Amino acid sequence: MVEEVRSLRRAMRTRLRHWGLHAHVDAALVCVSELVTNVIAHVGVGTPTTLAVSMNGTFLRIEVHDPDTRVLPTLLQAGSDAECGRGMALVNAAADRWGVQLRADRKVTWCEIATGLTAPDGHSGGPRVTRAESLLALFGAASSSRSAASLLTVAVAEEVAIDMISDLLHWLQAHGCDPDDAVDRAQTRFESETCA
Repeated sequence: MVEEVRSLRRAMRTRLRHWGLHAHVDAALVCVSELVTNVIAHVGVGTPTTLAVSMNGTFLRIEVHDPDTRVLPTLLQAGSDAECGRGMALVNAAADRWGVQLRADRKVTWCEIATGLTAPDGHSGGPRVTRAESLLALFGAASSSRSAASLLTVAVAEEVAIDMISDLLHWLQAHGCDPDDAVDRAQTRFESETCA
């Protein structure tokens, strides 16, 4: 039971780092731990449970699905000496909002954490991600023209290209993509195009 929760926490930490939501890792880990532990404690060990993580506008949404629609999470006022009953109070403190949705075959206990993003796809990532987005726009506008490239020496152009690739990898990571997978796929595409 403890190892399953640990595994989910590791997966959540990795996902949020990929999305560039580093500042929200601690709150999200509290929510995952408490929502999953709530199912284990009140529905039963071995209950088929699904963790889903997504963006809902500018909020990070965490959902735990389980098949028991009779046992609902409750916000309790646990005393200071109580050994249990604090799970939903911790979720309530860590998240900006939470609730339960009943469906025909399951319940979904969810919580949402405000990310501070200005747009749903505006994952943070710092100046490198911003610069990569600018480069993407410029690249798209200038893809039919090579006049800008002729102004650069080969050495300068190589450094610009390396910087751009690095920035694009930061951009991919900040938007939930796997940079290593992208590099592998780009290398494969490059090799197939140069061998043809």
